[in-house]
Amino acid sequence: MHERDFFNEQQETKRATYSCPFCRERAEYEVRWLTRRKKKELPRGANEQDRARFQKSRDYMVRIDDMLACKNMRCRRRFEIPNSQSVVFI
Repeated sequence: MHERDFFNEQQETKRATYSCPFCRERAEYEVRWLTRRKKKELPRGANEQDRARFQKSRDYMVRIDDMLACKNMRCRRRFEIPNSQSVVFI
């Protein structure tokens, strides 16, 4: 059984403020996240290993976007999201 079978997935956008490393201008960007929420009950056909994994699992978010484009019209260069956090437990 795959991990996807234990969760309901939904895409969300969250606003965050970043500064472009090239032109140093700060702007607010919308970053896409995939939210995985644990299902109420275990899917059918699960064995003992799956039951143990389901008990330990919890809600979390995974960042989809890794690169952003600068909003400054003179710069417009792409840069990587500076913080290294790409998975967040809820």
